[in-house]
Amino acid sequence: MSVAKGPVTQIAWVVADVGQTEKFLGAALGAQRWTRMPDIHFGPETCTYRGEPADFTAHISLSYSGDTQLELIQPVRGASIYTEFLEQSGPGLHHICTEPDDFDAALREAAAQGIPVVQQGTMGGQMRFAYLDGGDAGVPFLELAEVGTNMRTFFEQIKREAQ
Repeated sequence: MSVAKGPVTQIAWVVADVGQTEKFLGAALGAQRWTRMPDIHFGPETCTYRGEPADFTAHISLSYSGDTQLELIQPVRGASIYTEFLEQSGPGLHHICTEPDDFDAALREAAAQGIPVVQQGTMGGQMRFAYLDGGDAGVPFLELAEVGTNMRTFFEQIKREAQ
């Protein structure tokens, strides 16, 4: 599959309690500090879930282990791939993220290969994301991301503080 060309930049878990998982993964993976962002809202004007406008909220926590971003997602309200995953599987490894050189080409390639996009959207005009369904291959989701300059600067700040 050539959809995910680009480095793996993130490993993410969907959890029931970000605080508990921060402690465990912090110790296990050497993440010194987490940046917790409560009540991040994804609205129907910027996000879709299973092809329909989405409206949900999640607590998100970020840290780093080396150059790899660690993300914890705790669904709070509304339907999303996060609530779906938690209901069907319980807490656990949810996705890995890559940053393809050409985000739009990667989405076209996924469509050509029949790989469904389960959820997609934008964050503040600084990041586009799309979750590809990898369930048939034993991988819950593969996230494709296109990260803008301001978001990249924010991630670099989190990385410095985490180590």
